[in-house]
Amino acid sequence: MNQRCRKIQEGLLAVALQEATARMRDHVQAHVAVCEACRSELERCRDLDDVMTALKVEPAVAEVGSRDRLRVSLIDLRGRILRYRVFESPLGRICVGRTELGVALVTFLGRARSPRVPGLELMEDGSQEFERLGSELLDYLHGKRAVLDWQLDLRLAKSDFQRTVLETTGRIPYGAVTSYASVARELGRPKATRAVAQALRNNPVSLVVPCHRVIGANGALTGYAGNRVGLKRRILAVEGIPTVTKPGVPRIRRAAMYHHVGHEEAYCVPTCPGLPERSLARITLFATRAHAESCGLSPCRVCRPDTHPIAG
Repeated sequence: MNQRCRKIQEGLLAVALQEATARMRDHVQAHVAVCEACRSELERCRDLDDVMTALKVEPAVAEVGSRDRLRVSLIDLRGRILRYRVFESPLGRICVGRTELGVALVTFLGRARSPRVPGLELMEDGSQEFERLGSELLDYLHGKRAVLDWQLDLRLAKSDFQRTVLETTGRIPYGAVTSYASVARELGRPKATRAVAQALRNNPVSLVVPCHRVIGANGALTGYAGNRVGLKRRILAVEGIPTVTKPGVPRIRRAAMYHHVGHEEAYCVPTCPGLPERSLARITLFATRAHAESCGLSPCRVCRPDTHPIAG
């Protein structure tokens, strides 16, 4: 499903339920005229609504089981059902939940038996789709996978600002860390550091949106999943990011990481005389040269990390 089709999904349902504005209806009709997949989806929505209407008027025309399945299907289309499964992992029990639109929840449960998501109907799901999600999640936590390339449903974000923070954080690459201040700068709101931190503290899709890769401007590992800094440190270790505890607060071991400033095209060793500043407000740190170069960065011509790499 391409980006245009994803954006049209809510419109399809609104048209099927005769709840769309004239403008939305025209937009949907223009799209389905050239997209067979969305045209079929629109017909499916209409068929389900027609059947549900008939069932409400004449409940005896179908078995209860069929009626319940149709009701669940229609509610799912409206995005109000969160199907989920809980997985055991090296970091504890993790719940993965998804709606019709994509993965909407990835959270560490702790001692809880199931997630709590106000406003959504929860259904445990043992389907092959969740088998795949669980397998990919465990591969990531065992260092066998660098990307969880899942389609996301970010409607659990509490505001447009939080959604934008999550989308920006999602672009931080594997094996790298940057600061809350850097994310705020990337958003064009350099004074919004605390707001960024608060938005990530309530990240509904941990690991997939890698808020664990965002740290304090002084290198400190600040709150994660509430205030579980130890958990954040373990996730970073999976990605090969070195940390140290001093004095009593876990921090990134900057001397062991390659530095990249702002939108420059080169990466440096930490002792490079060309580095303009020491604050992490504009710096991204990479665990390895390979991680930096996989992002299209080149070795600095001054400090030459390609010929003088950081000693282990």
